[in-house]
Amino acid sequence: MPIYEYQCAACDAAMEKLQKISDEPLVDCPACGKPELRKLVSAAGFRLKGGGWYETDFKSGSKKNLAEGGSSTDAGKGAASSAAKSA
Repeated sequence: MPIYEYQCAACDAAMEKLQKISDEPLVDCPACGKPELRKLVSAAGFRLKGGGWYETDFKSGSKKNLAEGGSSTDAGKGAASSAAKSA
């Protein structure tokens, strides 16, 4: 379920509410009680970490935009190649 942000036009109070997409928008402000609550437009903030995503598996070289210095898939390849050398 997404988290929606609301702001009251009367008292300027702000709040967040976890709601289903099918739920009706909230209208009454919990701070002042007036029916002036408006839904704000905001961006979701999340990042998909680890291997298995487009960013880590299909981009190459400087096109990668990783939070850490390397990816978990590169570490796995290094361990596999060192195991192959010792065998």
